[in-house]
Amino acid sequence: MKISVIIPVLREEAVINRAIDRIRAMDGAVEIVVVDGDPQGKTLGAVTRDHALLVASETGRGRQMNEGAREAGGDVLVFLHADTELPANAFPSISSAMMDCRFVGGAFDLAIDGQGVLFRLIEKVASLRSRLTRIPYGDQAVFLQRDYFMRIGGYRDIPLMEDVDLMRRIKAGGGRICIIRKKVRTSARRWEREGILRCTLRNWTIVILYLLGVPPKRLVKWYPS
Repeated sequence: MKISVIIPVLREEAVINRAIDRIRAMDGAVEIVVVDGDPQGKTLGAVTRDHALLVASETGRGRQMNEGAREAGGDVLVFLHADTELPANAFPSISSAMMDCRFVGGAFDLAIDGQGVLFRLIEKVASLRSRLTRIPYGDQAVFLQRDYFMRIGGYRDIPLMEDVDLMRRIKAGGGRICIIRKKVRTSARRWEREGILRCTLRNWTIVILYLLGVPPKRLVKWYPS
């Protein structure tokens, strides 16, 4: 079972090589696809590591991930944020989940690389939400069977909530998602930059409004790029 890791990036010059190194150290056979949405391709230009497929794309995380999926050669697609670190033995865990015919994809539990009780609370809420709703978010390293992903049309070209939209379509079509108990570790930089409470409440509000029917093109103005 070949696995492709697709990393959508925009202005991630400072972290992209470390992200590639972490994946390579875990499994040298995994395909890595870096998809840059910057018209100037600054992140692609910063890549100094070999054996990563570099792809230019129009800006937009959904567009970038779809472009990466088209270029990828894996049987399983893992969509990974550049500032998110996979847990030890992530790839054997993904392979095991994908060998279970009950599941079309999955994701991991969430950990945040930051100190403080509020971060631990956010982690617990995220894990509980994912298990109850089976709708993991993009920072949980979503993975899917490639053929299934292509068959359902991939991510929609919307400016926000493309991960929630995809998972809702999977559920509506009867697909099942596996939540692996191992934790990815994502950067706390956005929470620290914007303020933990402000960022968290903003994110929750956007999700609620989206679920109530507010279109992403209206919500995106409240979510800084």
